[in-house]
Amino acid sequence: MLSTPPGTEPLVVPRAPVTGDGRECLVGLSRDALAERIAAVGVPTRQVRMRTQQVWHWIYHRGARDFDEMTNVSSALRKALAERYVIGRPEIVEARVSVDGTRKWLLRFADGNEVETVFIPEEDRGTLCVSSQVGCTLTCRFCHTGTQRLVRNLTAQEIVMQVLVARDDLGEWPSPRDGRLLSNIVLMGMGEPLYNFDNVKAAMQVVMDPEGISLSRRRITLSTSGVVPEMARCGAELGVNLAVSLHAVRDDVRTRIMPINKKYPLSDLLAACRDYPGATNARRITFEYVMLKDVNDSDADARELVRLLKAYNIPAKVNLIPFNPWPGSEFECSPPERIRRFSDIVFEAGISAPIRATRGQDILAACGQLKSASEKRRRSDRDAESASA
Repeated sequence: MLSTPPGTEPLVVPRAPVTGDGRECLVGLSRDALAERIAAVGVPTRQVRMRTQQVWHWIYHRGARDFDEMTNVSSALRKALAERYVIGRPEIVEARVSVDGTRKWLLRFADGNEVETVFIPEEDRGTLCVSSQVGCTLTCRFCHTGTQRLVRNLTAQEIVMQVLVARDDLGEWPSPRDGRLLSNIVLMGMGEPLYNFDNVKAAMQVVMDPEGISLSRRRITLSTSGVVPEMARCGAELGVNLAVSLHAVRDDVRTRIMPINKKYPLSDLLAACRDYPGATNARRITFEYVMLKDVNDSDADARELVRLLKAYNIPAKVNLIPFNPWPGSEFECSPPERIRRFSDIVFEAGISAPIRATRGQDILAACGQLKSASEKRRRSDRDAESASA
């Protein structure tokens, strides 16, 4: 079991996904666990498998939110299920749409904790940025989410629910096989997914199930700040694409902006990337690199990035991310011409280095800007109280 980094609060994880009226929510359960719940309401053993398949289909292929929608399930069984279980969704506290079409939802779970989830539409895909924790433990200095204290891990149920909410809003039920709006998932919202890997794994197995949402593992990317011991496990047990928040090419700079580098320095991180199961030229590891003015954006930095990736023989793509400002940040974004020069140097060395278009910045939905509105409100309330004192 991976321990939480020193100096962070213990994670408080709800043990049972139960509603206020005592009924358990079925969302996020594995097929075996769902079968157990169905058997518990008195379904004969010989029927459990069939009934499980029916309920699974209604939840994850047709997007049912109530047992009464399940028209091929007997009314007696629907009543029995409704007495004990629900097919829940979190409360949507706020839903915002950017001028560029990006959508952001602030979601509140049963215990009152909140996360943000973002959908980014593009010409050839639609990507959902899914959160894995309430808050974050890593305190990366350029990231707004990192200024919010870690509260707890999300359950598998709460991770899957984010996908269901997005599909609801996009009108994507029944689940389309081709031409779907929500075509990709990145575990790149609030939190470090490898510090909550068991729940992330369980949730993505539900999402990948071919008889439900049926999203290919090749369309799911897990983004990590470099939790080295869990990276190989992610590749072996989940097999999704890997993105690594690199952001610097020297240990002193990376430690300054990403404290996790003290525990897992660049040499360990890059070795883990080299050894990531399934990494090939056809399935390259993506290195995220936020462009910070006069911090990590020099020609020398670009050349050192090329050197490191080639020295470790990593099949790689580099995403250059213009820094997205947020209130109180100490950093500035590199000028456009500096970002282009950095990109050119990496491209000329034979490594893809596109500049990511900033999306959703006007609604604080861009990379590094997510932070639950409840935390923002609490801070603004404290500031107001201090001003009036």
